Amino acid sequence: MTLTTVSLLTVLILAAAMLYSSVGHAGASAYLAAMALFNVAPDVMKPTALALNIVVATIATIKFYQADCFSWPVFWPFALTSIPFSFIGGALVLPGSLYKPVVGAVLLYAAYWLLVAKPAAVADVRSIPLWAALAAGAVIGLLSGLTGVGGGIFLSPLLLFMGWAKTKQTSGVSAAFILVNSIAGLLGHSSSVASLPGVIPVWAMAAVLGGWMGAEFGSKRIGNTTVRRLLAIVLVIAGLKMILTWPA
Repeated sequence: MTLTTVSLLTVLILAAAMLYSSVGHAGASAYLAAMALFNVAPDVMKPTALALNIVVATIATIKFYQADCFSWPVFWPFALTSIPFSFIGGALVLPGSLYKPVVGAVLLYAAYWLLVAKPAAVADVRSIPLWAALAAGAVIGLLSGLTGVGGGIFLSPLLLFMGWAKTKQTSGVSAAFILVNSIAGLLGHSSSVASLPGVIPVWAMAAVLGGWMGAEFGSKRIGNTTVRRLLAIVLVIAGLKMILTWPA
């Protein structure tokens, strides 16, 4: 990668970490989008996104927990099955011809959620059926490990649309969920750590700075709708790029 590419990706990672952590996410889908725009190799994208996810999700989890925005009863049944399945997904390596359309679809889904989807207003949080939480955790965990995302983009809308948690609580639970899944996914394919680029310490520092600022803000106030829409546009561009360049 050229110095210009590294610099631009550093700025994008900082911005993504700040924006995503403000809603309890770690930014993996945005990191994947940014790397896709600069034609980073798939075998580098997945471990890099997971590593940066761990950094940002750790900060977000601490911030939202300190703000009393975490619920153990909501978290544990999803995490119970997502962790082993994320490990399994991390151990699976998709060839580039499959990785591109799968990640492209994930990015488009993330864009849809940011741009269009609206959670239903919930007066009273409904109890979560144990079987539903366990099943959803397994599916989300497998997809998280397979693609290199933490799963928050799937868990958050599920919790909100089903009325299983309120907004701030959803952010806190998602942050912790992303953290454990990202760790499990990376451990599942520990050999991929060798594919991490040499510039990863710089990107990690950018993620720490952005994650701290975003989580500090987000644990006290909801993110800006305009920013979410702009971010969704970037995800759409990157997602379409991944799909339209398949199978090259």
